[in-house]
Amino acid sequence: MISLLATARRLWLWGLMLLSLIAVLTWPVISLGQTGRMPSINRSEIRGVWMTNIDSNVLFQRQRLQQSIDQLQKLNFNTIYPVVWNWGYTLYPSKVAQKNVGQRVMPNQSIELISGKPLPPGEGFTGRDMLKEAVAWGHRDKMAVIPWFEFGLMATAASDPSGSDLAKKHPQWLTQRRDGTIIYQEGKHERVWLNPLHPGVKRFIKDLIVEVVRNYDVDGIQVDDHFGYPFEFGYDNLTVSVYKAEHQGKAPPIDPKDIEWTNWRANKVTALLKDLFKEIKKANPRAIVSVSPNPQEFSKSTFLADWVAWERAGLVEEVLIQVYRSSLEKFQGELKQPEVRRAKTHIPVGIGVLAGLKPRPVKMTQIREQVQAVRQQKLAGTSFFFYETLWNLKPPTESVQERQVSFKQLFNRSVPRVGIKNLQQ
Repeated sequence: MISLLATARRLWLWGLMLLSLIAVLTWPVISLGQTGRMPSINRSEIRGVWMTNIDSNVLFQRQRLQQSIDQLQKLNFNTIYPVVWNWGYTLYPSKVAQKNVGQRVMPNQSIELISGKPLPPGEGFTGRDMLKEAVAWGHRDKMAVIPWFEFGLMATAASDPSGSDLAKKHPQWLTQRRDGTIIYQEGKHERVWLNPLHPGVKRFIKDLIVEVVRNYDVDGIQVDDHFGYPFEFGYDNLTVSVYKAEHQGKAPPIDPKDIEWTNWRANKVTALLKDLFKEIKKANPRAIVSVSPNPQEFSKSTFLADWVAWERAGLVEEVLIQVYRSSLEKFQGELKQPEVRRAKTHIPVGIGVLAGLKPRPVKMTQIREQVQAVRQQKLAGTSFFFYETLWNLKPPTESVQERQVSFKQLFNRSVPRVGIKNLQQ
């Protein structure tokens, strides 16, 4: 009897040691950076960056784009979000844009007007397919490529020389304020907004986005809260007539912030996204629908973009919330919002981190703290706005090499991307 008990005890101890060994071998790999914090763990994670044509020339030349994607891959990024629609132009050759705007791709003249300086010879989008190049080089480096339709329903006013002829060719597509004005001033630029209830707008937006998922081997598409429109708009004749038809002839409230009026218009935007989602999946079932909005309160109240409703209805498969805060406390507060906690239980929810702006560089210490805060909340990862400010437009006290080393410490090993299976083989 004593012998049996001793044998059982030895087996129990051996089992305990084996379990301990398994736990040690399978525990996430941790690497400490300069701050002594945990910058990377061995799990799937979104590690993305938005690549733009504003304050950046990364998209303007083939070799530069290729070298930039290669550099991101070396630093263990796994996702790029190249802009493909802004200022009323596509940044890839588009038959839909040719038909509706009059230009197949953003012309060099517009690039120069936007930037305020001439393009070097051989740069721009004319005579090449930037998106085809990005997809080819991104996939070669095992990176997801998700084109970003930055302007959504926003367009450039016909009076703004930097923009396209979209507003001039289709004035009936525009929505307006109660006083009849249509201009939305954004800095020195004049914007207008397309009416999501107009049949022509619906067809144009769907055709534009489906054109990409059908003709390019992209991993998805992304819109942001520009897919809505400013809360003071919606008083155009078409929208008013639809509202009256659904409210026994009653006109919309005078107050543009009226809750019922806000919800009604937001629901119309959601209806457009619902139709778009179906057409995207019909054209390419593998392409995910991603959204990169502001936090919900601002997104819905300011731009009528109710991304929580989109997520609840299953119309988006990835959310990257733009939390561009310099205060770590305020940044962390946005990550703990109830709608963020709910969404992350069934789809990847990541955070957009501001890496800097041309006039306002961001220090690497802030970036590092925010990435760690995202990981502490067990969110799906981060994407940085924007490529040029990762290490080119930087604080003068930090070198390019120092910034790149810091990102390599944050992403100390390559990991699969959350939410897209085909690049994880």
